[in-house]
Amino acid sequence: MNQAIRIGSGLSAQDERAITAVLIGYATGIDQRDWGLFHSLFTFDCDADYGSFGKWHGANAITEFMKQAHADLGATLHRISNIAISTVDGQVHARCYIDAMLKPMNEGGPLHRGIGYYDDLFTRTASGWQIARRHFHALLLE
Repeated sequence: MNQAIRIGSGLSAQDERAITAVLIGYATGIDQRDWGLFHSLFTFDCDADYGSFGKWHGANAITEFMKQAHADLGATLHRISNIAISTVDGQVHARCYIDAMLKPMNEGGPLHRGIGYYDDLFTRTASGWQIARRHFHALLLE
C-alpha cells in the first residue's frame, strides 16, 4: 500500500520564513528587553496560556507581564528550536521548543531554567504574521 507522506506546511517559503522570524523574534525581544519588538509579535487580541505562570488576553497584557517578570533579572537566553509549521483546516499552527536560562541580577543568586514547547496559532495581519493564540507546555522548570 502506497501512502503519501506530506512534508511541509503548504505555505510559501516566504511565509514559513516570516513565521520562523516571529518565533525567533520572541526570544530576541525578551533577551534584549526590546518590548516594542515583543509586542509586535502578538495580535491585539491574542490569548496566551503559560500554565502556572498565568494567562493573558491581548498583546498589551502579555508584554507588560514579561516586562515586569524580567525587570529584576540579569542576562537571559531564550533559545527557540525544532520549529514545525502546519496548516489545518486553513489555520496556521506552529510548534517550537523553548529552552530558557534566566540569570539573577546579582552574582550568587539562583539560576533558573525552563524547558518546554509552545503551540501557537498564527494569523496574517496588516502587520504581517502574528501569534493569535499561544499555549506553553512546561517540561522542566528549575
